[in-house]
Amino acid sequence: MTLEIPFQNSYAQLPARFYTRQSALAVRAPRLIQFNRELASELGIPDTPDADLARTFSGNDVPQGAAPLAQVYAGHQFGGFSPQLGDGRALLLGEVIDRTGQRRDIQLKGSGPTPYSRMGDGRAWLGPVLREYLVSEAMHALGLPTTRALAAVETGEPVYREAGGLPGAVLTRVAASHLRVGTFQYFAARRDVEGLKALYDYTVARHYPLIEGPAHLLAEVIRRQARLVAGWLSVGFIHGVMNTDNTAISGETIDYGPCAFMDTYHPQTVFSSIDTRGRYAYDNQAHVIVWNMAQLATALVPLMPDQAEAIEDFTALVHAMPDQIEVEWRRAFGRKIGIAEATAQDAPLIADLLARMAEGRADFTNTFRGLIDGTARDQFLDRAAFDTWEPLWRARIAQEDNPEAVMRAANPAFIPRNHRVEHMIESAVAGDYAPFQRLLRVLAHPYVDQPEADNLKRPPTPAEVVENTFCGT
Repeated sequence: MTLEIPFQNSYAQLPARFYTRQSALAVRAPRLIQFNRELASELGIPDTPDADLARTFSGNDVPQGAAPLAQVYAGHQFGGFSPQLGDGRALLLGEVIDRTGQRRDIQLKGSGPTPYSRMGDGRAWLGPVLREYLVSEAMHALGLPTTRALAAVETGEPVYREAGGLPGAVLTRVAASHLRVGTFQYFAARRDVEGLKALYDYTVARHYPLIEGPAHLLAEVIRRQARLVAGWLSVGFIHGVMNTDNTAISGETIDYGPCAFMDTYHPQTVFSSIDTRGRYAYDNQAHVIVWNMAQLATALVPLMPDQAEAIEDFTALVHAMPDQIEVEWRRAFGRKIGIAEATAQDAPLIADLLARMAEGRADFTNTFRGLIDGTARDQFLDRAAFDTWEPLWRARIAQEDNPEAVMRAANPAFIPRNHRVEHMIESAVAGDYAPFQRLLRVLAHPYVDQPEADNLKRPPTPAEVVENTFCGT
């Protein structure tokens, strides 16, 4: 039975140079791994037998009303500009209006080659599909803006990578949109002002209907990205590929490739196997997002009647962004130590703890959660480093109304620890999805004590440490 999804497609009405229309490449034996029924209900997608869901979300069946297309965009990748990228292994099935009245994209990832595949096969193997499903849903549960996972489907076909044949899979992703900084760069690089204006008008109508002019759009995107990246830092998240084509105009976290959550805290932690110079290290993310917003500003300049004045105004907005990030960072980390509204005077107390954590090789998540139950000092190699900080902290939170409640809402007990994610993937490749299911259940409630899952809080042993993560291509 063909699944009926209430599509209302708007991106497909843009000029043809914005995308390429095509269908997914059929797969041999689709089998449903996971379907997010709660999210499906939000989107107005009816509950349907697993076999029908597998055919739809593998790309074998095209739902009624779908308008499958691959979007084109450009982007800076590790600082180098690529004038044409695009959806190399993804297809936008269409858009729906969810139960709150918001327009949301439904996209297949791993659905076969497109004109933007750059010699790739357009497929995905099981590991990256499960990683994105798990981590994006964990990010949602942590309360940070993110794309969501709707479905994961086995294809029944191998995907060939450096390691040989691996089981293939398709992920269905839901996003506020897939508009990126790189989408604006694509048209700006071609000096296609007409296309750039059409993109601007579409973006405003979809995401920012109350703004007035490109400068206001830039300011709003900056505001959302400042809060997002501060949120990443507050949970120890490292995106891994903060290229401009992976920076969403909506302010959502998008494209979970070589991402990871820190165990032992260090500000220069890098996991991505391709980030050999640490461009997207944990502590560099706040600097990189400012650079990315400068690229968006540059792309918007051609829309302005007085471009010299626009450059001056846009530059001022970008230069003000580090202070915005600092405010958001201080607010997020203040709550992690029990301060409901941290001020600039609280920043040294936070920074001092982080410095001691780095020197003491403390676990990031367990240290902050341990402030609640008195186990934080156990995370330090030299517990005296915590003991000399603790009295200053206790004196400060004595001024707060309910610091424990503030900390419980800001400090997760559970994160997708890398060694657990890798074990989950290894098990799934062997046909055992129980670790995946367990992680999904626990990470859906990261701020809740779950004694039966206490072993998932444990940092990796030396033999379990995951030093490199890899893109999902």
